[in-house]
Amino acid sequence: MTRVLMVCLGNICRSPLAEGILKSKVYLHKTFIDSAGTGAYHVGEKPDRRSIAVANDHGIDISDQKARKFSKKDFENFDFIYVMDQSNYDNVVALASDENEKAKVKLILNEVFPGEDLDVPDPYYGGDFGFKNVYKMLNEACDLIAKKIN
Repeated sequence: MTRVLMVCLGNICRSPLAEGILKSKVYLHKTFIDSAGTGAYHVGEKPDRRSIAVANDHGIDISDQKARKFSKKDFENFDFIYVMDQSNYDNVVALASDENEKAKVKLILNEVFPGEDLDVPDPYYGGDFGFKNVYKMLNEACDLIAKKIN
């Protein structure tokens, strides 16, 4: 079974969306997908209502997800760790024990724009348009990830 982890800062906006989008594109009996945050600000909370709404607009229900903090154990439990921005990348690789663990960590938009190291912007402090824009970015990246792992 392929195991994929999506990571953002608080695990309430971008990574829950990425988790839900990828789940909608893969064979769930062959793939396990989860999400986490590099910060513990929202542990146990549902995704942001705007993330839930934009996912619902596309027929995806993420309302049952609960935020959790990334841990060193995630390196053992996941094959691929996709982070949303450079800050998340730096925070996650800082916890890696070796080069094999570091190699699991990738900026998600490098799937669409290889080597460009682009960030998925954090829509938390913006309006609904930011969430729609983030959905579009993550949907495109998840199409490519799904093709790799299906």
